[in-house]
Amino acid sequence: MTVKDDRQEFERHRASQSVELGKDKAAFDRALDTVLDLDRYDYAYLWTWMGVPIIQMPADVMATQEVIWTTKPDIIIETGVARGGSVLFMASLLEIIGKGHVIGVDIDIRAHNRDSIEKNPMSKRITLIEGSSISDEMLATVKSYIPNGASVMVVLDSDHSREHVLAELRAYGPLVTKGCYMIVADTVIGHVDEDRTPKKRSKIWFKGDEPLSATMDYLAETDRFEVDPVINGKLVLSSSPGGYLQCIKD
Repeated sequence: MTVKDDRQEFERHRASQSVELGKDKAAFDRALDTVLDLDRYDYAYLWTWMGVPIIQMPADVMATQEVIWTTKPDIIIETGVARGGSVLFMASLLEIIGKGHVIGVDIDIRAHNRDSIEKNPMSKRITLIEGSSISDEMLATVKSYIPNGASVMVVLDSDHSREHVLAELRAYGPLVTKGCYMIVADTVIGHVDEDRTPKKRSKIWFKGDEPLSATMDYLAETDRFEVDPVINGKLVLSSSPGGYLQCIKD
């Protein structure tokens, strides 16, 4: 019996459903209620990658995996290393792909977190740099690790204030190559009114002074990026809805 090869049809349906889901505000609002409710249990802090805390929502981990596997970047730059699970996660995907390097930038890479990263087998694909992500010195250092002709992806997950994220977007956006992504983390804050903003944080940001506002401002300045409707459409249980930007121009 011959079975129809429905892979392309399946992919078209998957993409179409993702876009339609992105248009369903009622579904998004219900999911947002769930995300906020789960924050009581530090939900984003409950997960690990290869034994190291990743501090991500599972949907964002899957979405990031999709864009890395699809675009196969040579270099991934992440601002905001935290406990290290995210750089290890991305490095492990590059290891499977068989190429690439992750540059982790953080103003404070604590000794115990550095230890967790450097003792992991994936550390061979990671370079950690300590300092301000938006300083001229840091940008020069980061650029020195990017080979000529390399494809570059960026993840922004450090200070979430509007001013800082916008500065990062302006600094790192030009490094992203056509076809690759720039991911702006924690855009969900921009969808939450002040009285519902998660408070269990060392720093608290409110709507208007957060990553989504910075992203919208940056997109108004440049025509190199667009919000991917498929990836973002399905991010209803996510910390970063609307934060997956694809570079569409050189």
